[in-house]
Amino acid sequence: MVLELRQSLKLAQKLVMTPQLRQAIKLLQLGRLELTEALQAEIEQNPMLEEIPPLLEQPVNPDALTAEETTFLTEAPITDRVKGDDPATVAEVNWEDYSNNFDADFSFAHETPPADAPSQFDFISATPGLDSYLQWQLTHLELTEQDIEQTHFIIGNLDGHGFLEASIEDICQYCHCNEEEAEGALRLVQSLDPPGIAARSIQESLLLQLDRLDYYDTLPYRIVEQYMPLLETRNYAQIARDTGAPLKKVNEAVAIIQQLTPFPGNEFSNEQTNYVIPDVYIYKIDGEFVIQLNDDGLPQLQVSSQYQQLLKQKNDLPPESRGYLRESKRNAEWFIKSIEQRQRTIFKVMESLLKFQRDFFEKGAGAMRPLILRDVAEDIGMHESTVSRVTSNKYVHTPQGIYELKYFFSTAVATTDGDTVAAEAIKNRIRQLVSHENPTKPLSDNTISEMLAGENITVARRTVAKYRDQLKILPVKHRRQARSS
Repeated sequence: MVLELRQSLKLAQKLVMTPQLRQAIKLLQLGRLELTEALQAEIEQNPMLEEIPPLLEQPVNPDALTAEETTFLTEAPITDRVKGDDPATVAEVNWEDYSNNFDADFSFAHETPPADAPSQFDFISATPGLDSYLQWQLTHLELTEQDIEQTHFIIGNLDGHGFLEASIEDICQYCHCNEEEAEGALRLVQSLDPPGIAARSIQESLLLQLDRLDYYDTLPYRIVEQYMPLLETRNYAQIARDTGAPLKKVNEAVAIIQQLTPFPGNEFSNEQTNYVIPDVYIYKIDGEFVIQLNDDGLPQLQVSSQYQQLLKQKNDLPPESRGYLRESKRNAEWFIKSIEQRQRTIFKVMESLLKFQRDFFEKGAGAMRPLILRDVAEDIGMHESTVSRVTSNKYVHTPQGIYELKYFFSTAVATTDGDTVAAEAIKNRIRQLVSHENPTKPLSDNTISEMLAGENITVARRTVAKYRDQLKILPVKHRRQARSS
């Protein structure tokens, strides 16, 4: 075999991923928050792209105003200006016009502000957390420099739940103290508010809280200290036998323990809750479902008219600037087209989901039908990957609640009569069975499997356990409640 170099001409077709196509695909799979950030970033980078100003913010042409409109705009809506330097004229000022009306605590307004009005605390740059709260309490105590160093080290090693992650040896090594001094500093921090802080386990946290409530050496304290495994499994009958106390007293002690806070640091968490903003709304009007895309908060884009006028002035621009503006204009037009295409695709997918899962929108999760990506892709004439991108990180507001678009795709489970049922419908049925179970005799996974079999739904015990875990339902031993006697 002889190796040689030769030239050949071949004609072939292949898909070329242009930068514009990559951008369109990326925009398609972005969630609402990411899309808003992408729009703002593109506006900053492309001078040809600008946001359409709202109607209320558009500039007003004074020549087009009537005499009444001009008088309304020029009329002083607040207090007349104070003339001169006479102190007596200061009394003419209506200070209520300048008051901070949005804050009920510091407002001079007669009208009560709405309940959801912001307060001055909403504008604080950093929300005080657990560390700040504990250190503030230490400032009111007379501490030595060594105590301050040890307590600050302990506070700095608390996790988000308020538990101490460092050991006594770590405190001794960092603060150059003995174990007795480290233990004393730890007890000092544990005496602060909230009760149970700086504990090293849930059991110690509960014991600290019971001690603070004067329950030391009582039945609740003994249960937490000696019978924590039985308490976790709710085996109250065994606790009653081991302690020799009546079951009624054990239930009363457990009720006291259940009022405690296992994680005392959670209430001081600085983590902000990000609420889901639906991308699509579905309303039922006169018996028909109406789909509406949510465009609130998304900037409306347009190609800058000023730069377009500048681009028409060929003689006043150098070739480099003209080429840059032309490229920016093409990118801006393609970006706007991609956004519009994204919205149309979401609408088509939602329209198809509404057609396939209409029973869900009418009756709820129990009427969910089996559905896969291929079904929707064939219905709207698109590829499965496109449907997958559209349904990722997108949410819809329905009469049944807010759901992710991925929620409507569910695998099929065969029934004994030859029909199929969606896995999500089975999960909903398991949730209903557990919610109506007897607390003293909760349903086991095997019992639930047998009950589903009576409804012509064949589901193995392992599958029931998997669905129960996905629903975040505890096992039977943790759901059992003791029968009061």
